[in-house]
Amino acid sequence: MKFGITQSFSCSYLPEQQEQLLVYAENNNSQQWHYSQLIQVGFRRSGEQIYRPHCPACRACKSVRIPVYEFTPSRSQKRLLKSNQNFSVRLVDKTRDDYYPLYERYITERHSDGSMYPPSKTQFDNFVQSEWMTTHYLEAYHGEKLIAVAVTDIIDANKNMSALSALYTFFDPDYSPASLGTWMILMQIEQAKRLGHRYVYLGYYVDGCQKMSYKHKFLPFEQFSDNEWHLFSKSSKIHT
Repeated sequence: MKFGITQSFSCSYLPEQQEQLLVYAENNNSQQWHYSQLIQVGFRRSGEQIYRPHCPACRACKSVRIPVYEFTPSRSQKRLLKSNQNFSVRLVDKTRDDYYPLYERYITERHSDGSMYPPSKTQFDNFVQSEWMTTHYLEAYHGEKLIAVAVTDIIDANKNMSALSALYTFFDPDYSPASLGTWMILMQIEQAKRLGHRYVYLGYYVDGCQKMSYKHKFLPFEQFSDNEWHLFSKSSKIHT
């Protein structure tokens, strides 16, 4: 496989750091299969691009995944599951016209200080869609009202390594008290179990970035560092 390295640019998670990416540089019929292998060694997808942080002076980003059959909800997560039980979800592989207005409102009201602001339809399409990967969407409803969407990949590596990969979740800001970000991860864990997948990948935990701290609240989890996966449970002392 061929790879390239991007130029340095300002890190969107740690502004004092410079970021570089190691990027998969092939374009062929094997991309989806290669991605199923690369995600196991810390890579991630954004649109068409498969990448992994490759920063000379920083090792803060570490890929995190949840072994779904070992996962146990915390007390607060159990309370959340109970309080949101009047919501429903469904997994689809076709986008809907009402996704973008929900995404636009979410970014504008919740992340106007982030790298994805200001949102645009082109940005949204380029971020979630891919010619070589069928993007799936876990939709959440309150009655007939669409309240959240989790953009999700299905990784069919093999029986022991198949997974869901959580790309991004956006939701109706009016439902912020329902903690939909956390709840949608719990729903993806349930979907992974239902479909017989082994893991849910959560992307990168970034040491020193408060916005990423939630990824360590799903226990047990595995974290990729020093070229191997390390398991952390409630009794583990987490080193990041």
